[in-house]
Amino acid sequence: MDTQQLYFLNDIGKQKPESIRNRSAACPFCDKEQLTDILATDGSIIWLKNKFPTLQDTFQTVLIETDNCEDHIATYTEEHMRKLMQFSIQHWLHLQKNEEFASVILYKNHGPFSGGSLHHAHMQIIGMKYVDYLENIEEENFQGLIVQKNECIELNISERPIIGFTEFNIIIDNISYIDEMANYIQQTVRYILTDFHKGCSSYNLFFYYLNGKIICKVVPRFVVSPLYVGYKIPQVSTKLEEVKIQLTQYFTKEKDEIIHKKTE
Repeated sequence: MDTQQLYFLNDIGKQKPESIRNRSAACPFCDKEQLTDILATDGSIIWLKNKFPTLQDTFQTVLIETDNCEDHIATYTEEHMRKLMQFSIQHWLHLQKNEEFASVILYKNHGPFSGGSLHHAHMQIIGMKYVDYLENIEEENFQGLIVQKNECIELNISERPIIGFTEFNIIIDNISYIDEMANYIQQTVRYILTDFHKGCSSYNLFFYYLNGKIICKVVPRFVVSPLYVGYKIPQVSTKLEEVKIQLTQYFTKEKDEIIHKKTE
């Protein structure tokens, strides 16, 4: 068995509900009374086992972010966003201590090009018995053009991205800075949905624990380039400086107030 490859269970996969494109479909996360195998909760945030575990040799869980089917990261209050990040990161890091898993991943899909199937805001924490995600990445994938940096946190745009074009990296080296990370993630997502390429409908969040640092990579999603699909050749935007200038505006108080109104 290739230990750096996951195996998809098609018979389970075809049973999964889909509500991103089919908005008339019933939302399984809204029917709280039918939720089972709950692992932990914090108010409206619920962590539970995935009812459709499609990946062989993994422990798949879902983290329901809110009880409002139309709410999402760009519209959350600062308090809820911080609570969500504290909850998700702490459970992810705790599961990493389980020796049953080679590694544990935390990630989020949002929008039709993100690879997700459910509209209701959620994240996923997956323990992988044989796959170590750190073997597939390099430290240079998280370095790049600095947008914001202080003693607590760094936000940069990848100059050596994993898949290509534009990837935003938010980095902290101490778990006590999760609230700052939550703020940076929220503002970056607001930028992507509102102004990046005049508004992008989809993005992913990917979390990494690398050399003592907690990293969130925020990736706007479009149709994947055939150069990457066929040859694994990433492409880098020549407009990174312009993106930096745009994104920097999201870290001023006046701009934040405008954007929050636009994303409500």
